[in-house]
Amino acid sequence: MTTDHTDLALSALKEMLGERLSTGESILELHSHDEAYSEPALPDAVAFPETTQEVSEIMKICSRYGVPVVPFGIGTSLEGHVIPIHGGISVDTSRMNKILEIHESDLDAVVQPGVSRSKLNEELRATGLMFTVDPGADATLGGMAATRASGTNTVRYGTMRENVLALEVVLPDGTIIHTGSRARKSSAGYDLTHLFVGSEGTLGIITQLTVRLFGQPDTILAATCSFETVDNAVNSVIMAIQMGIPMARIELLDEVQMEGMNIFNPDLNLPEKPHLFLEFHGSQAGVKEQVELFESVAEEFDVGSFQWATKAEDRNRLWTARHNAYYAGKSLKKGCEGLITDCCVPISTLAGCIARSKELVAESGLIAPIVGHVGDGNFHLMILFDPNIPDELTAAKSLAAKVNHVALSYGGTVTGEHGVGTGKKSYMAKEHGAAYALMAVLKRAVDPGNIMNPGKTVEVTDA
Repeated sequence: MTTDHTDLALSALKEMLGERLSTGESILELHSHDEAYSEPALPDAVAFPETTQEVSEIMKICSRYGVPVVPFGIGTSLEGHVIPIHGGISVDTSRMNKILEIHESDLDAVVQPGVSRSKLNEELRATGLMFTVDPGADATLGGMAATRASGTNTVRYGTMRENVLALEVVLPDGTIIHTGSRARKSSAGYDLTHLFVGSEGTLGIITQLTVRLFGQPDTILAATCSFETVDNAVNSVIMAIQMGIPMARIELLDEVQMEGMNIFNPDLNLPEKPHLFLEFHGSQAGVKEQVELFESVAEEFDVGSFQWATKAEDRNRLWTARHNAYYAGKSLKKGCEGLITDCCVPISTLAGCIARSKELVAESGLIAPIVGHVGDGNFHLMILFDPNIPDELTAAKSLAAKVNHVALSYGGTVTGEHGVGTGKKSYMAKEHGAAYALMAVLKRAVDPGNIMNPGKTVEVTDA
């Protein structure tokens, strides 16, 4: 329900944006949820700005009337980040989708926040360059920066934290600031760029990004291999990393996930045992050496046969199957939904953390396949539940909570890449201790009216 102040803000926004301020039922519903299990909530309106200046004017109006603002990219987040739990204005940046500059010699690009990773890579194809952060969903770069996204390539190329050089951000009062530069390093002042990377829309709206690019490798080789146990699969990766083998992708799929993979992808036909999906990048000679070294390591842990994908279409089919792991997992239980949680621990403790998590799954009686970016200690648990049985959702939430606490007990974090949103906020104090209070101080300093995505990540009292 709108307040008088909200009505005044809507009137001013309508005068500025015209038809690009929508209160249509279908538009509001689209912006009421992300891909999480969180309860949807409708915004009062959705704004579709096309320029940074328009975003600034939107923020000035909303700041004047104390109306909440929730930035929206494409809605693929997994912890309720974009749900307007206090109503207000959803600011959809999808029309800010221009690739502004590509600097081939400097290996960087300047883009608007609505550019998707696939659009950028399509534009880069002829240059021999690539943008490497790959969270699976075809997310927008603004949303990926806001949630500090990562993905299958992280072990070699890093997360959004390492791949964002500079930002343009509109603050809650409408001020436009620029953080960082195209230089590869700087010692000048506070690192504001990385304050906003991962801030989940609670401090401002990202309106421009400068991102790092990499050269496309001369040779790419992908493979799958099975192990008798998850421990063996993880320990082979730990040894490979300790030896310095520069693998580009290392994905773990447990035996439960592999059962779903075969159901969802009948042509895959892989053994229903713990698997690693691997990819190697480099020169032809370099890749050959990487492969030989990894094979020798894996043999020490009773690896099964390797299945190689040398052709581009075979590699694409393999990684498409991996990116569709959510739907493959859901095929294990008809009519189910999936509560997805992710944790990250020091890689040396990953095998133990996963083993304890699987014990908790068995105790719960639920089905919960595991996939993970094993090269950086990050794993995902998709807990399946029947949405028509309330007790199953309760049990799924209880299981997720226990796994989060296990990750913390192993010196890890409750989220390696999905972010906090509303779903993980209750664990922040335990994970960060006194530092969590400092986050609230920063939030109040930047957003004294508490209008930027209120109720997410860090809790502050409304001004």
